[in-house]
Amino acid sequence: MVDGLLWWQFIRNPGAAFSLGESITWVFTLVMAVVSVVIVRTLLRVRSAPWALALGLVLGGALGNLTDRLLRQPGFGVGHVVDFIAVPRFAIFNVADCGVVAGVGLVVLLTLLGRELDGTRPGRGTGSGPGAGPGGALGAAPGEEGTRA
Repeated sequence: MVDGLLWWQFIRNPGAAFSLGESITWVFTLVMAVVSVVIVRTLLRVRSAPWALALGLVLGGALGNLTDRLLRQPGFGVGHVVDFIAVPRFAIFNVADCGVVAGVGLVVLLTLLGRELDGTRPGRGTGSGPGAGPGGALGAAPGEEGTRA
């Protein structure tokens, strides 16, 4: 692929990253299925393109690897994931793994930046955050300005 940097190397990986957990493949299948359902449910609330991209990347990667776990040998739920992109002195992985890593990285970045699923930041633009709503300075009852219960 890229001389000295990347090359094709076909392997069947029964474990997770770096072939960890080879004897508990069924656990990865279960975790990927649960994660996929949670992401789909979360995506119904997303109103932000960066969050949609991040969760879409993780979902695509999880479903790609889940498909291998369900449909490849040695059997349903315990299939081996096909990895084929090799990096010297690092790992062999697949496109689904790239999606998961990129998506999780974007989730971390969005979280550190304080971005909500709707694209806003707490306290900006939606009336949420300090001083807004019941008990805050803007929504307090007379005589209770700025106090919290």
